Amino acid sequence: MACGAVGDAVNDSLLDALQARLGHRFAQAALLDRALTHKSFGAHNNERLEFLGDAVLSAAISGLLFEHFGQSGEGDLTRVRAHLVREDMLHRLALDLGLPALLRLSEGEARSGGGQRPSILADAVEALIAAVYLDGGFAPARALVERLFTPLVASTAAEAWTRDPKTELQEWLQARRQPVPGYRIESTRGRQHEQMFTVVCSIPSRSLEIRGEGRSRRAAEQEAARAALATLKSDETERP
Repeated sequence: MACGAVGDAVNDSLLDALQARLGHRFAQAALLDRALTHKSFGAHNNERLEFLGDAVLSAAISGLLFEHFGQSGEGDLTRVRAHLVREDMLHRLALDLGLPALLRLSEGEARSGGGQRPSILADAVEALIAAVYLDGGFAPARALVERLFTPLVASTAAEAWTRDPKTELQEWLQARRQPVPGYRIESTRGRQHEQMFTVVCSIPSRSLEIRGEGRSRRAAEQEAARAALATLKSDETERP
């Protein structure tokens, strides 16, 4: 059983709407079909497309950032690229594209909420980029990446230039010759595809434990690190 099976008449309008949002109409419909097929559905799935799409996305994003931020150095460009292509950004784009209604999943995967799982949706975005690349070449694939990511570049660039909170916290502690922090999962709650993680950031040298929450372990760790860093900086400022 599929979740929004491609090729079903009921989904023709959804596929048309997707191609309009992509800005690309497929000459090879099988590529679109495969890009939207999860490995749980069968052998002809999007895993290989995901592999290719990751590389195409990286190249296209690199070009986009190179043009938009002509005065920025390699380190800054690398950080903002990593910020833009991470799972939660791709997941957000997948939702904007309406992919949950179009993914082909096994009955079991569909029942367990796979159509809403961030990792599956993020992979499908990369697979779609690869499918456009194979269907029309790099130019339309780059145009798709620009279509999807230019608004994100404009709206998140300032945040993206900074180091991520975990890195910044580690560097802050090391600069003061203190051990790096530790992270542990304290709890998870919610259904599998809607889980919320609570992570504790532990800094023994300061007898400090700070909690953070997020929809993935990584996001929760980053939130805990952000809160811990804010606490440390505040304490340092208040010292005479």
